[in-house]
Amino acid sequence: MADAVRRKVANWTVTAVRKDGSLASKPDVLVTEEPLEIRAESLSQDAQPVAVTMRTPGHDFELAVGFLFTEGMIKRSSDVRTVRYCQLPDSAEQQFNVVTVSLAVPFDEALSRRGMVTSASCGICGTTSIEQLAQITSRIDLDTGPVVTSRMLTSMPDIIRKAQPTFDRTGGLHAAGLVDASGDAYCVREDIGRHNAVDKVIGKAVLDGKVPISNHVLVVSGRLSFEIIQKAAMAGIAFIAAVGAPSNLAVETAEDLGITLVGFVRDGTANIYTHKHRIAN
Repeated sequence: MADAVRRKVANWTVTAVRKDGSLASKPDVLVTEEPLEIRAESLSQDAQPVAVTMRTPGHDFELAVGFLFTEGMIKRSSDVRTVRYCQLPDSAEQQFNVVTVSLAVPFDEALSRRGMVTSASCGICGTTSIEQLAQITSRIDLDTGPVVTSRMLTSMPDIIRKAQPTFDRTGGLHAAGLVDASGDAYCVREDIGRHNAVDKVIGKAVLDGKVPISNHVLVVSGRLSFEIIQKAAMAGIAFIAAVGAPSNLAVETAEDLGITLVGFVRDGTANIYTHKHRIAN
């Protein structure tokens, strides 16, 4: 079954407070937030729940594949056999809220037994994930990755902003995009969760056979936390730019892994925190 389309927005009537203090009813558009259960199976393993994430419907297959890839359950594009929605005859409402990724190779069942639950605002993080990241990723070669002019760098948030139709209607979505040094956007995805948007663009690259992602900048609309760096490192991304601020752990991790990290990319300016050699004047 193809990746089905669900409503990304919902209509609501709000009471607006005007500047003069009066109240008035008016229609509003809300971004949709629904749970997605991600399951994994292989030829020798039955489908097992791996995580439940609160997300905005749309590109669910990419989200599921991207999540499993950044958690280390998928190593390469060829590991993915099929992706499908689960058939739930007793719950038509939830039919498109459960995705199973069928893998060509066995997966580590210890990961599925973690019973991970993520919210839209927070990914999965902890001491074990930091330790695991050091074990399963390699420092990115400083001679790899895109070299971007400062002018192109500061224009990248506007490039992905133009590909956010649901944000235009709701004002309530994050975005992530993969943009090359010439300003061409390979992929832009929206979601109520920053981490989900990143998983969606990485998942598309996995499904398209384009990992590691070595020639694009990961552009995100929000702040930069450790989890974003973790996901980028798993995908081989050497350059991350964000509209918001990074955390100290995000900066330290990017420095250790050879990733160029840029924050506060807005109004024609930016702060370069690590590995500035990938930015040209």
